[in-house]
Amino acid sequence: MRTAAGGALAWVDSRRADFALGEDALAADGEVDRSWKPLGELAQVCATVTRLTEPADPLHARARELLDFAWQETREGELFPRLQRLEPFATYPLEVYAAFAAAGLRHPAFEQAAAVVARTRGWRLTEQDPTRRLGVLRAEERCGIHRFAQAPPELPQTWLGGLPEPWTFGRDAGYALTHVVFHLGDWGRDASALPPDLVAYLGDWLPPWLDTCLEAGLWDLGAELLAVAATVARTTGEDAPAGDWRRLLAARGPSGELPLDDRDLDEIAAGPGSDGDRYFLHHYHSTLMAAFAAVLAAARPAGRPEPAAAGRRPGGQGAPS
Repeated sequence: MRTAAGGALAWVDSRRADFALGEDALAADGEVDRSWKPLGELAQVCATVTRLTEPADPLHARARELLDFAWQETREGELFPRLQRLEPFATYPLEVYAAFAAAGLRHPAFEQAAAVVARTRGWRLTEQDPTRRLGVLRAEERCGIHRFAQAPPELPQTWLGGLPEPWTFGRDAGYALTHVVFHLGDWGRDASALPPDLVAYLGDWLPPWLDTCLEAGLWDLGAELLAVAATVARTTGEDAPAGDWRRLLAARGPSGELPLDDRDLDEIAAGPGSDGDRYFLHHYHSTLMAAFAAVLAAARPAGRPEPAAAGRRPGGQGAPS
């Protein structure tokens, strides 16, 4: 797992320039999915890696450097108040900022301004799907904004919170359920916050869902589901099957990058030199998720024994690195 996480973060580090905010970051017609979204996801994953690794760990050092780079791209938070003035009721600035706040990187003036906007009816009544609203609520909490009696009712309205028939699982439902787990478990840092009924439900149905996604070559979703499995394992002690990790890691490119899926095999085969920007967009998120899942899988909950020798645990197979 450590080798997998290290390789993924090394590739991410080699593509720092692609995560940088361009001159259009504050433009009214700027593409958020190509600017703020990648930077926020980089910060989110690196914040968790630094929390779950020791300062002397090379993984910690690389994640910390990437986190500092991302924070500098926001001008140490100065861009967030400017974003808010441009789009007062957009939630993505708060969601991206919350990833930095989780790592202790804060901008008090932005938090104060965000709290003022959050008290308006317009903000509270913004229409969002339940999973996104749960994420916004968690972002508010990280920034000291609390909506009383709001967070618990959101969970049953999500796909996962309703404990649906397992055969209704699909790609969209898969991404929704992973983010419910990430939001509830504070991105792997507090697995104990997952309700017991969700843990039991995932214990039953996550393995076949994961197998289905990996069989279909949905590597990005597969990595997210492996991160969910690792989060659940921090409560139950049951690791994801080693075969699932082998299948995911076998899909990596020559530098440790992981494609989103197998739909564009020609582009993947052509390699990063064919179209640098498109190659980055086809690999950055899944590679971050692979690093995230691997670090979660490698982190042992307090009091849990290390695996048996040779990377194996009693009654099972050790996951490859």
